[in-house]
Amino acid sequence: MELTGDLLIGATSARGTAQSFSGVDASSGAVLAPAYGGATPEDVARACALAQAAFAPYRATSPQARAAFLELAAAKIDALGDALTDRACAETGLPRARIEGERGRTVGQLRLFAKEVLEGGWQDVRIDPALPERKPLPRPDLRLRMIPLGPVAVFGASNFPLAFSVAGGDTASALAAGCPVVVKAHPAHPGTSELVGRAIQAAVKEAGLHEGVFSLLFGVGDALGQALVSDARIKAVGFTGSRGGGLALGKLAAARQEPIPVYAEMSSINPVLLLPGALAANGAALGTAFAGSLTMGAGQFCTNPGLLLATPGPGLEDFVAAASAAINAAPAATMLHKGILAAYEKGVAQHAATAGVERLAAGQTGANAAQPVFFRTKAENFIANPNLADEIFGAAGLLVEGADDEALAALLRGLEGQLTITVHMTEADEALFAKLLPLLEEKAGRILVNGWPTGVEVCHAMVHGGPFPATSDARTTSVGTLAIRRFLRPVCYQNVAEKLLPEAVRDANPYGIARRMDGTLTLA
Repeated sequence: MELTGDLLIGATSARGTAQSFSGVDASSGAVLAPAYGGATPEDVARACALAQAAFAPYRATSPQARAAFLELAAAKIDALGDALTDRACAETGLPRARIEGERGRTVGQLRLFAKEVLEGGWQDVRIDPALPERKPLPRPDLRLRMIPLGPVAVFGASNFPLAFSVAGGDTASALAAGCPVVVKAHPAHPGTSELVGRAIQAAVKEAGLHEGVFSLLFGVGDALGQALVSDARIKAVGFTGSRGGGLALGKLAAARQEPIPVYAEMSSINPVLLLPGALAANGAALGTAFAGSLTMGAGQFCTNPGLLLATPGPGLEDFVAAASAAINAAPAATMLHKGILAAYEKGVAQHAATAGVERLAAGQTGANAAQPVFFRTKAENFIANPNLADEIFGAAGLLVEGADDEALAALLRGLEGQLTITVHMTEADEALFAKLLPLLEEKAGRILVNGWPTGVEVCHAMVHGGPFPATSDARTTSVGTLAIRRFLRPVCYQNVAEKLLPEAVRDANPYGIARRMDGTLTLA
């Protein structure tokens, strides 16, 4: 598939006339053809108008038709093969195995949502039949189902060029819900985005859907995103990126004449608790494993373990020694783009300049590449310097040593909301874990035991969300089938004749889905 650098607005391919830009080889800095023309406000308006026009027919599609479209999109992305892998590797500096795995995850979540659409539980159908003889007042016939919100704006993420981008979890869940999508591609990987966008565009056409179900816009700077979120036809936003970016979009969306939800995944340092029993039993092995998780993918994961919490005791120094040795030997790693590298180096320098912070280890250096680092400080110093709790996006870890278990709990209470909290423990630590668990639940969306947070399974039970600032809405997740709920709202039908009801809430149950009948869950 030949890249053109064009905007994909509905079924058309058109040259953007706003500021142009090009992709860049993350390793060498070489400019990659073609140049991409940025979208103008008129382009945004056209894409949003098409999305609005597509909304009624698309949300009316049967579960079978919508699932078939998602399956078709997955197949077309998978069929891009080496062309997609080669371009994504060049634009991001990520290794081939990582990109191939991410492509598998991307098509896998599209197929998972296809199955979810067919299963139907997302509609949350509830039927309370009429009780005309009830005293003192009769009960009317009441039926509830979930319907899609409307067109959704999705912002592609820089660190996952496939799984959190053009056809990523936000797009997949919005399309599954019945919402047309307008995607703003991340400017760091425009070629990757165009390839995937053209695959979805082709799937829309082959499935016989309205062209406005999907559009892809390119651009640099803030104006494009602001215009997209401000368009009155957009009813929700999916975003993965910085806290500053997420908050800016949230403020803009809240200031609209009709405020809309912004589901933003933003900032997390993903604390790892090293409980005494685990350190005593496996200190050195845990240190080596931590270094592997920290440096994976240059640390460019939203679930990267940036903070370690421990108390003095047997095994702690073994952990420190093993982690330091592994990090000292770790190679420098190419980051996604120069802006991320500059932000990483600034954060590392701030940690290094903070009094009471010791640099335990630093990996190898390289041109245009990030050096992994490992720091250590005391609990009282961490509390006294709030900047130490700021996320450093990359392979930088900080060990904070508290005096005792109560100090450990105090550190947790002082933290902001997180995507994940990991606990390494043995049977000897179970009483302490049970004591801490209610606090862990308040602070994170996912609690792990004896594992590492890097790596997010796409499944039904996954939560990739958490209290602010991990996400803008702690009630939601951006990964897993529960993500579909972000783009739905409930509607109740009172005393509507059977023949006029939507099929999902008719007595005949033509879709064969599980429903709650008069308070009792009934399977298909």
